[in-house]
Amino acid sequence: MDPVSPPTRAGAVTGARPGRTAVTKQKLFDAALRLVGERGAASVTVEEIAAEAGVAKGTVYYNFASKDALVDALLRHGVELLAGRLRVAEQDSGTEAATASLVDGMLGFFAEYPAFGQLLVSELWRTPGQWHGTLSLLRDDIVSIIRGQVQRLADEGRLPGGVEVGTASAALFGTLLVIALDWQVFQPERSLAEVRESVLLLVRGLRPG
Repeated sequence: MDPVSPPTRAGAVTGARPGRTAVTKQKLFDAALRLVGERGAASVTVEEIAAEAGVAKGTVYYNFASKDALVDALLRHGVELLAGRLRVAEQDSGTEAATASLVDGMLGFFAEYPAFGQLLVSELWRTPGQWHGTLSLLRDDIVSIIRGQVQRLADEGRLPGGVEVGTASAALFGTLLVIALDWQVFQPERSLAEVRESVLLLVRGLRPG
């Protein structure tokens, strides 16, 4: 998996050497992402993150106030990366191209960061826990981007009668997330193009007429 660059605002240390601090934070982010994606945030300890990253336990607290701060920063940064991929669709003038771009962005992101997809699923739809509030806000950010594209479809009469834009947007987000994870876990031999076309066929099939 390609490294996830840590957000510069999280856990910044005054007087620290920028290059060394960035590398250390990168190790902590990667380690936390692997562990939290596999087991969920609540069950992972600071000691385990430090061991996975190959650093001392104190290094975690040097860069972040706590494990919670590290996980919170990881969640926020991951969603910022995903949002950036999805906003590319806003540049397409046609709804067909915009929908395809949206699907490409979502599937491509989770193909690149499968552990983050596992993290979202494990924490977003579980019994409300410590990061539920943060994840709810982040989910709203993503769904609002998707909603903009679904609204374009609705404006052109391309949604079935009676289907609300908000419901369709949340459904598309959940569908893309689950399909991306199913692809990575159970059908890794399929190409991105194959999965993308299957999703687009599904979306087109829901249109009236």
